[in-house]
Amino acid sequence: MAQITIRINGYAYAVGCEDGQEPHLQSMAQQIERRIERIKAIGGQSGEARLLVLAALLMADELHDLAAEKLPSGTHDALAEGEQARTLNLQLEQRAQDVADRAEAIAAAMERD
Repeated sequence: MAQITIRINGYAYAVGCEDGQEPHLQSMAQQIERRIERIKAIGGQSGEARLLVLAALLMADELHDLAAEKLPSGTHDALAEGEQARTLNLQLEQRAQDVADRAEAIAAAMERD
């Protein structure tokens, strides 16, 4: 298992990852950093935890929008009551839970360091 240092909002965090995943992890950290910069630009600068929560919410919103874009046009209303809608909702909930779990794991790792 590899360990790299990522920098988010001026803070350095040592994070473990699978060997070979270092560039991907750095890229994800840069995406978070870009969102934090957007939050700061609109005057949302507050505590570190709040900035990270807002960045996570922005990313969750973007995931939601991407999932909505993948639906064929004209099917949104038809899906609202059908099995496909329930399946899509479960998939989105699972993805959101996966993101939350990963965020909690990173936060726990940061607390240990």
